[in-house]
Amino acid sequence: MFKIATLCILLLSVLTARVASAESIELSLAFFSSDQSATYLAAIKPFIDAVNSDGHDQVKIVLYSGGVLGRDISQQPEVVLDGKADIAFVVPGYTPARFPDTSVVELPGLFNGTRDATLVYTRLIALNALKGYDDFVVVGAYVTEPETIHGRLPIASIADLKGQRIRVNNPLDSSTIEKLGAIPIPLQITKVTGAISSGEIDGAVVARTPLSDFGIKRVATNHYFLRINGAPLALVMNRRKFEALPKPIQDIIHKYSGAWSAERFIEVYDRSDVQILEQLKADPKRKVVFPSLSDLEIAHGAFAAVIAEWAAKSPHNGDLVKLVEAERAKLGASR
Repeated sequence: MFKIATLCILLLSVLTARVASAESIELSLAFFSSDQSATYLAAIKPFIDAVNSDGHDQVKIVLYSGGVLGRDISQQPEVVLDGKADIAFVVPGYTPARFPDTSVVELPGLFNGTRDATLVYTRLIALNALKGYDDFVVVGAYVTEPETIHGRLPIASIADLKGQRIRVNNPLDSSTIEKLGAIPIPLQITKVTGAISSGEIDGAVVARTPLSDFGIKRVATNHYFLRINGAPLALVMNRRKFEALPKPIQDIIHKYSGAWSAERFIEVYDRSDVQILEQLKADPKRKVVFPSLSDLEIAHGAFAAVIAEWAAKSPHNGDLVKLVEAERAKLGASR
């Protein structure tokens, strides 16, 4: 009788363990745009695929794209904090009050391209150097290539920007565009195409890849490649949700976060940027202009003024600029 009872208990334990192992934890990921966009392919898909493959019997990330869990980009941090999604893709520049220190990554003329900006941003997150991220676990911190100016009106030089209404991404964009003579119009990227088409704005400060992702190149046929500043982007998870997960699942998420995620983004996004530029230059209906040396001198003077003004606002800002310069120097040394 005792042996039978013991055998039953052992059998029940085995069955319970098998059922438990078969029930993986499901995590929801919100994305405001299409799962066909280059942004998704660069920043989100590699993470989802890697986690779902490595943790196939423990965790599954389910994508909710196209704004199913919220279309307003500025509300994406709240989507995570309110529990509508466990993970979300956010644009920190749209909520500067929540992510005030991320402005250091938006300073004009500070980075050469996607690689150095993304790796420095990733490093700043790892160092816990930026305010506003305490409630999140940052899966990936990315920065687009320096944004350029695209519009419906011809732009052959900085002088042609005077009086034009140019969409901007964040407050530092506004300061920079003002110094270049244009009128800054803050606008979410999802609204740029309609605003140019209706004549509400004349052009937009946008990186190359979003020209295709958000249909902007359909209405903007004049392209002035004055490189200004990159737009920081981030894939974030609710910290409370993360800390409630079993340790093995936390380890899997960490494994495919940070530098791992940054390198995948850089590879895909850089390739997309090259393709977009080739398409623009090959289209005879478009006017593609690169700034002259004299325009570059004017722009760099404006960039330096914006950086100096931001750094002078507080000792903390000044320290962040120095930290970015130090991290950039380390990148140069590592290469």
